[in-house]
Amino acid sequence: MRTLLRARMDTRAGNEALRNGTLSKVVEEMIERLHPEAAYFTALDGGRTCLLVFDMEDSSQMPAVCEKLFTEMEAEVELHPVMNADDLKKGLAALR
Repeated sequence: MRTLLRARMDTRAGNEALRNGTLSKVVEEMIERLHPEAAYFTALDGGRTCLLVFDMEDSSQMPAVCEKLFTEMEAEVELHPVMNADDLKKGLAALR
C-alpha cells in the first residue's frame, strides 16, 4: 500500500545527530531500505521534517520503518495510506 511517512525530528536530538553525523546516516539508510517513490525534506511545525512516499507491503513493517526515527531522532512519526491520481480515479470508478 502506498504510504506517506511524516517524521518531525526533535530539534535538540536533530542538532546532536547533525553534529555527530547520525542524521545523514539515518536518512541514507531509510532511503536505501524503503526505496521511496518521493522523498522531501522541509521544516514543519518548527522542526526538521522528512516526508516519504513508499510502498508498505504489510503493517508488520512499521517497527522497522519507525524505530530508528523514534530512538535516534526522537521524532514524531505518522504513517498514512495515500493515493495518487490514478488510484483516486480507480477508487471513484468503483463507486458507480
